[in-house]
Amino acid sequence: MCSWCWGYRPVWHDLKSELPDGVEVVNVVGGLAADTDEPMPEEMQKSIQQHWRQIQDKLGTRFNFNFWNECQPRRDTYKACRAVLIASAHGLEDRMILAIQRAYYLGAKNPSDIDTLVDLAVESGMNGRTFRSALESEDTEKLFKRERSLARFLGVSAFPSLRLKKDGEVYPITVDYEDCQVSLDEIVKLTQQL
Repeated sequence: MCSWCWGYRPVWHDLKSELPDGVEVVNVVGGLAADTDEPMPEEMQKSIQQHWRQIQDKLGTRFNFNFWNECQPRRDTYKACRAVLIASAHGLEDRMILAIQRAYYLGAKNPSDIDTLVDLAVESGMNGRTFRSALESEDTEKLFKRERSLARFLGVSAFPSLRLKKDGEVYPITVDYEDCQVSLDEIVKLTQQL
């Protein structure tokens, strides 16, 4: 649910298609904003809308600003993270990530709402009742806590972030929002040196 992740999506797609053999992509959810039913403060709404405009101007990424009028914005990304973890267990991780991003940024739907996530899970090929149960399960919460701990261990403090793990060492990779070549060059260099 990070707007910069949405802006980075085309470059990320290109980077994944160019990765050297043997480099496996593993998504790690970082959390960002805890569960809440509280409305997002007005100043935060304005700030996030400004990020959207900045990304749109810089990268050409489309956003549907109707979200801010049609939904009750909340600073809550944990539910969406749990949804991605559940989808991952069904082999539908990438599909669910894209569904959440499209719903939020283009469809003016709120992925902080459980009903929205259930609808997206069904669209992605999962059983709605099973998904809803898993979304609220202790097992999913434990997995989510492990993922957040892993993100902290990897030194992730911003989204999106890239890391290359090789022989027990973790290397930060530069994120360039306009060209995958910067990241690719670093990855190739590190994989050849190690």
